[in-house]
Amino acid sequence: MLSQTTDTTLDTVLITERHAQTIILTLNRPRALNAINSELRQQFIEALEQANADDSVAAVIVTGAGDKAFCAGQDLTETADYGIDDVEAWLTANHAMYRAVRLLDKPAVAAFNGVTAGAGLQIGLCCDLRVGYADMRIGQPEIKAGLASIVGSQLMIDHIGMAHNIELSLTGELISGQRAYDVGLLNRLVPQADVTEAALELAGKLSQLAPTAMRLTKQRFRSLTEPGFESALKVAIDSQKQVYTAGEPRRRSKTSCAGASAIEPRRLRLFTREKCYIRRQVRSDPAISI
Repeated sequence: MLSQTTDTTLDTVLITERHAQTIILTLNRPRALNAINSELRQQFIEALEQANADDSVAAVIVTGAGDKAFCAGQDLTETADYGIDDVEAWLTANHAMYRAVRLLDKPAVAAFNGVTAGAGLQIGLCCDLRVGYADMRIGQPEIKAGLASIVGSQLMIDHIGMAHNIELSLTGELISGQRAYDVGLLNRLVPQADVTEAALELAGKLSQLAPTAMRLTKQRFRSLTEPGFESALKVAIDSQKQVYTAGEPRRRSKTSCAGASAIEPRRLRLFTREKCYIRRQVRSDPAISI
């Protein structure tokens, strides 16, 4: 293991650690399956910008706290009361987060240490390479929450075939890490306990390569995918305004949510179909207990 220094305290929503020339950014909301809220999003953007500006940083790893989830997506408790007037600001802020990952001039590796869904997968797809394990669960479950899958489906176009993209986007089902590796969503498949170490090894190798050549190569890939990435924001805003007008995101599941008994009663009402589904996926993993 490389020597480590920790630059932030453990009570923050984002933990920053330094391993030689590699920065590890850990999404640190494990009780919420590391879901993205406004505080985490802002700290994450700032940390990415700082890492990009720091010449002593040669690579970035993004991972999640704990062993249950990398990131379960948007924190639905924060957006439960959103209406059509909130859609544009919310999606624009998320787009800025994805853009901050894409704008990294240094290689970025996503270390998927658990469930990876929605905005979590989109963060990973904005990284250059992704490391996961065979039994993890990964996918785009927005449609289960009554949201159109726009940004996620656009990002998946750059990585997997249309048939797999359509299936993941329209069914909202999470697939195994093994299948994700087979279809091209994952670049490395290792035992769960080795995900961080494998990501560090990969980032270490990438950090030894010529930095100018790395920056220019990444810039070329970014220019090829930028038109679709930017147009996805406009389409997403229009599409989500339509589904909010239809009232679909605000409809609550009429069935009980597996795992919801562990949540305080005052928060139970905030669970949508998507969050219930992700909780069930977490509980179904034999390597996970909640």
